[in-house]
Amino acid sequence: MLVFLFAGLQFNAGAQTAEDSIKATITKMFDAMRQSDSAMLQSTFADSAVLQAFSKSKDGKQTVVITESVKEFGSSISKAPKGALDERIKFASVNIDGPLAAVWTPYSFYYNGKLSHCGVNSFQLVRISGEWKIQYILDTRRRTGCAEM
Repeated sequence: MLVFLFAGLQFNAGAQTAEDSIKATITKMFDAMRQSDSAMLQSTFADSAVLQAFSKSKDGKQTVVITESVKEFGSSISKAPKGALDERIKFASVNIDGPLAAVWTPYSFYYNGKLSHCGVNSFQLVRISGEWKIQYILDTRRRTGCAEM
């Protein structure tokens, strides 16, 4: 009996929480960026995922939202030299309700080791067939007021 109890404790000690699994999915996406691995990157996204970012219009007077497909994002990632793209994040909040998660991550983005820009990522993840997948990302981008991470 004691053996079964001990085995159960070991199993539970290694089990991931939903929050751990969500963080692992997001971390895997950024690891894929650092490795310039498009296939690994795309594996973190739901089939109907949407990627968007705030930007300024060409005249700099208006805020616009830019949309990019996961395929386009993966293609641009695969063209970068390994290690050139390094987005460092902090998990500020992870909110979960059943199969939906909302995650807020301030970040600093480095290109070839130099701080390029910073902002905040807003992730929406969905649990599909037992796996957390990124459904939506909306991020801000700025070049001033950035803290090194």
